[in-house]
Amino acid sequence: MPLPPDASPQQRLWALIHDIRHGMLTARHRDGQLRSRPMTTQNRTLDDGPPVLWFFVALDSAPALDLKDDGEVNVAYADPQQDRYVSIAGRARFVDDPQRKQALWSKADAAWFRHGPEDPNLGLLAVQVDHAEYWDVTASRMAQLFTMARAAALGEPPPRLGEHHEVPTLPR
Repeated sequence: MPLPPDASPQQRLWALIHDIRHGMLTARHRDGQLRSRPMTTQNRTLDDGPPVLWFFVALDSAPALDLKDDGEVNVAYADPQQDRYVSIAGRARFVDDPQRKQALWSKADAAWFRHGPEDPNLGLLAVQVDHAEYWDVTASRMAQLFTMARAAALGEPPPRLGEHHEVPTLPR
């Protein structure tokens, strides 16, 4: 998603999520362990109001059962090819909204939910974003290697190679 040079950290954060789209959703399992599962971010834009990420989840799956017990989650996005990383902390809850399911539905979702957006096992999960952080390395691989080798030779920590922002709240 192209952004103007003066884009805010919030705009850059959403652009990274938009471009990566697939994340690992971490929740607390009933046995107390943290478990991560791959998820696809369904929304391609943010709605008005507090920022929310939307996911489809099978209601009879382990992740759905875990989320019913404890809604505190983390969603991590990574694009190692581009050196871009995002970490989202928030609260997850299931939402009964047939219109939103229909609006977020794509043909690719039929691989998991063969009865379409009306599938009785299709859960709509909303993750209210409470805190976000991202890293976006803008230096080329060659520049990174040169900078790190130079820093190692001089016994110094390497300088910043890109952007890192902590976004505690995400105002519109």
